[in-house]
This record gives sequence, structure tokens and C-alpha cells, in this order.
Amino acid sequence: MSTPAGFDELIHPATRLSVVALLAATEWADFAFVRDSLSLSDSALSKQLATLEEAGYLELHKEGGGRKRRTRVRLTDHGRAAFEGHVAALRAIVEGAGPLAATETPTRQRHHSGAGR
Repeated sequence: MSTPAGFDELIHPATRLSVVALLAATEWADFAFVRDSLSLSDSALSKQLATLEEAGYLELHKEGGGRKRRTRVRLTDHGRAAFEGHVAALRAIVEGAGPLAATETPTRQRHHSGAGR
């Protein structure tokens, strides 16, 4: 099976996919909200955000200074389109496996139900 169009290797790792999925549901999010929602350390989240920002998938906005510094993050239009394309590609992969799984299920059920008797 070939990789469907839209599959994005940059977004695919679980942590980055979680970050992008969370940001896709909002316009802007505070760094602390993303960090706490995904149970990440500051450094782990910063690394993922830097990778996504470098690819043009998100924008960081820093306000204030010192202890009052606040970082907000949002998906760019490019990032949102990449996420939507990746989700569509994942659905195509799952749907492609659907008929095979449905065909095998009755055989497995008969096998398991016969084994218990």
C-alpha cells in the first residue's frame, strides 16, 4: 500500500500530532495551556513548537517580559491545511484496512466461539 496524498511525516509523530490537533480546535492557545493539556515539559513542548514553526505550520507570539512573559501559539493557514490533509490521509489508511478487517472478523468469531465449547 502506498502512502496516501496528504500524509505529513512532520506532523505524524504522536507529540506533534497532538499539538497540532489541539491547536486546530482554537484560534490561539497559551503555551501553558498546551503544555498542561498534553502533559509535556516546557523543553519538550518548546522543541516541538520550534520544529513546527520552522516548517511554517504555526506562529508564536510573545508578550511581556521577565516573569510576566506570555507565549501564545496558533496554527497558520499552511499548518491547518497540512493537518487537515494528514487527517484525511490517516482516514484513507484506516478505511483501506476496513474491508479486510470486516472479512476476517466472522472467521475469528467462529474460531473463538468454537474454541470455548
